[in-house]
Amino acid sequence: MWYLGRSGEDTILTDSDHPTSLEARSSGPLNGKVRVPGDKSISHRALILGALAVGRTQVSGLLEGEDVLNTAKSMRALGAKVERSGDLAWVVHGVGVAGFAQPQGPLDFGNSGTGCRLVMGAVAGCPISAVFDGDASLRSRPMRRVLDPLELMGAKVVASGEPGGRLPLTLNGARDPVPIVYRTPVASAQIKSAVLLAGLAAPGVTTVIEQEASRDHTELMLRHFGAEIVSTPEGAHGRKIALTGQVELHGADVVVPADPSSAAFPIVAALIVEGSDIVLSDVMTNPLRTGLFTTLREMGGSIEQSETRGDAGEPMARLRVRASKLRGVEVPPERAPSMIDEYLVLAVAASFAEGTTVMRGLKELRVKESDRLAATADMLRANGVKVEISGDDLIVEGRGHVPGGGLVLTHMDHRIAMSALVMGLSADKPVKVDDTAFIATSFPDFIPMMRSLGAEFS
Repeated sequence: MWYLGRSGEDTILTDSDHPTSLEARSSGPLNGKVRVPGDKSISHRALILGALAVGRTQVSGLLEGEDVLNTAKSMRALGAKVERSGDLAWVVHGVGVAGFAQPQGPLDFGNSGTGCRLVMGAVAGCPISAVFDGDASLRSRPMRRVLDPLELMGAKVVASGEPGGRLPLTLNGARDPVPIVYRTPVASAQIKSAVLLAGLAAPGVTTVIEQEASRDHTELMLRHFGAEIVSTPEGAHGRKIALTGQVELHGADVVVPADPSSAAFPIVAALIVEGSDIVLSDVMTNPLRTGLFTTLREMGGSIEQSETRGDAGEPMARLRVRASKLRGVEVPPERAPSMIDEYLVLAVAASFAEGTTVMRGLKELRVKESDRLAATADMLRANGVKVEISGDDLIVEGRGHVPGGGLVLTHMDHRIAMSALVMGLSADKPVKVDDTAFIATSFPDFIPMMRSLGAEFS
């Protein structure tokens, strides 16, 4: 992969661009045009639905990070043919709904909660047994809220490593899956998607009702692959999704848009580094994923959108971002589902803003790769920023600059590492992170891409 950076020349990537610990220091303006990696959510779903379809699926722009590659391995283990056909291009030959084969060994998802939980849903509708496992971080994350509806549909957890359905666990899929009407306890695309994927194999209609609408990537892609699915408003902010089961999916071409969660890091970096002016191409602009962009614009950030187009139901656009004077704002809790992964780097932006930023309703951050709410506060405090956690709210006192000079403990969390490095690009003193290895799970080329724009890491 290459990036068109400050000089307009190709940037060559080497292993030396991925050290374990790293320090970011104040740099000159960031300039250039880049395309961040393909969206992780779309990449996972393209592989899974391609494996559940009949025929050939061509995926372009796939994110080739560890999380997605582990999903590709699990699809192979379940009987689908999954091959890399070129640069970021993959071909999947599916086995059809409920056609998964018995895997010969555990399905190891590494650090990926999305891949693990979605594949649980797909396996739950098949008459097979599979062992689900992951790394130490994933083993610590609860799976029960996904397993509960799957057991209502006829699947069964027969062995689990820990209370709460934690990994490793063995899941027996249903021989005769039952369609259900399920109200999700929280706004979670993972819960919704697992139920819908299991519902593909059930007769009749499987319905998911959300009080707060979560990301709709699964619904859009199911429709793209030929499923019969209807989504209607439910209450003030919710959705009701009805899927007709036992409909054959067909292979389809998917162009993966650039990941807005990955784009968040160069966007915030450009906003806080004086004189910066960058362009990001093909960024997904699905309104259920762009809460950060809305918030940054409210803070005074210059983010211009143009050249909008779409593929597989997902809109994408060109974004031009220029350095801006930011001000503190209040972020409402109902915006959380559209930017849950971006609060860490938003907290960095808030640190450089003038005034107080209040981010409300962040309960879901406590059950991510780490307790991201506590880890975000720790990251800011270590670098001289005044921050408070009040219940599930994060309150950041911005002073227009960040003292810096701290060491940030990443807790094996890729987004903490990237957020801290972005902070260091404009802090008064360098910011050091203890471990950048986990950045590879979602954004393998983050460090060389940021260097191509002018960022200074050592």
